[in-house]
Amino acid sequence: MFQNCNAHFHGQCTYELAHMEMISAILYQLTKGLTPEEIKASGFDTYFVDHTTGIYPVAASGVPFTASYFQSKGDIITDLTEDLAAEQKARTTYDNIIRLTDDPDVLDPIKFLREREIVHFQRFGEGLRIAQDNLNSKNFYAFNPEFDTNCKARG
Repeated sequence: MFQNCNAHFHGQCTYELAHMEMISAILYQLTKGLTPEEIKASGFDTYFVDHTTGIYPVAASGVPFTASYFQSKGDIITDLTEDLAAEQKARTTYDNIIRLTDDPDVLDPIKFLREREIVHFQRFGEGLRIAQDNLNSKNFYAFNPEFDTNCKARG
């Protein structure tokens, strides 16, 4: 069953890395050539002290990125549901960025990325449907069929 879904998502991780690359490029373009006065006036000075204009993955709230954001459990239903939520969170973040800027050099790639999040959400939804269609309906939450091969669904 996992193999069917795995084929469904081939390349998805590459797309997600490309999203990060695009966001990094936008940030680089926005910070390139800033003067010390512009850095101070924009509130960018605390970030600048630690990272200059280097790309350091951090939330708008200042919380640094951590691998704990990857909530993989090894259970297809759990993991696909988490993936669906992650795509919606990214889309909402892009929606918020769109509300805050009128710069076409920022808006155009952000709108593109937002569209990709919607498509990824749809693909993960299709994967979840494939997984659910291939699971015994009495087994959705009883055990993980990828690992618990000795378990049997209760009749």
